[in-house]
Amino acid sequence: MPLYLGVDVSQATLDAGIVRDQQEELLPRYRNTKASWKALGKKATQLAETQGETTIHLIIEPTGGYERGFVDYAYSLGWLVTVVNPFYVRRFIQGQGQRGKTDSIDALMLARYGVQQQPEPQWQMAADARELQELLGRRDDLKKLLQAERNRLKQAKHNPRTPMAVRRSIERTIQNLENEHKALDKAIQELIRSSHQLGPMEILLRTTPGVGPKVVLRLLTLFYRFHALTGGKGTASQLVAFLGLDPQPYESGRSIRKRSTISRMGDKAGRADLYMGASGGIRGNNPLRTYYERMIHRGKAHKVAVVACSRKLLVWAWAIFSSGQPFDPQRVLPNS
Repeated sequence: MPLYLGVDVSQATLDAGIVRDQQEELLPRYRNTKASWKALGKKATQLAETQGETTIHLIIEPTGGYERGFVDYAYSLGWLVTVVNPFYVRRFIQGQGQRGKTDSIDALMLARYGVQQQPEPQWQMAADARELQELLGRRDDLKKLLQAERNRLKQAKHNPRTPMAVRRSIERTIQNLENEHKALDKAIQELIRSSHQLGPMEILLRTTPGVGPKVVLRLLTLFYRFHALTGGKGTASQLVAFLGLDPQPYESGRSIRKRSTISRMGDKAGRADLYMGASGGIRGNNPLRTYYERMIHRGKAHKVAVVACSRKLLVWAWAIFSSGQPFDPQRVLPNS
């Protein structure tokens, strides 16, 4: 068994703990800096050697991005890394009967979670895919800011008491945000063209019905992220659940029954883009349209059918990503 190292990250500090020989040990608190990462790495390596282990498995929670530097450093050391879902860890801690919450307790609980659950290690996401993910995230932020400023401008125009200086300020802000948005679009396209991974994969994914220039960017980051999180072992059904498109029935006994919905546990923006892609895809003469019509003939409502098409689109695109082969309508029509 590797040495499980639980690390609780904040903006300024790292709290670390290990569990060995049924005993928990809290390490000294470190600062969240490169120098301190090296000190913690050296300490963990020494502890692993005293235990006769050559492998260290880092168990860490996402903390608004403050954990990314140390995670990258852990990969550079050859450690196994698992960035765990905080929801599952909270449930695990409650099941352990732990009611208190401090950074040191969380670190020890993460180490205990590793020992008892032994989660699969995750791969480091490809550098180009990580860069694309950051660019798309920033562009999404700008879209929200743009929408908010455009709403303020509409309100200002309808309010006769709004000073002209306020209107001009909003207009200048909108112009600046639009310029930044265009700059990010340009950076994204340059990244796709220059990448030996993203460029060819984008071309392949665009062969899927319903996958256009907007949806394909979302799929690229989703697939590379999911591939890394699952250590290359992820399945199509796991991906559907990861994005929150998996069915969620609600039944109990004979009297409690609610309409089945999707779980909505994953990325909301990703589901929205897939729904948009499916809505466009069913307008063409392709297998996605055939699948949509069969759903309608079975009595499904339009929205339910489009959600099902979103799920089908996702599965087809994942098969292309996994196989490296373009979309083949003849292979999917019999199973649609």
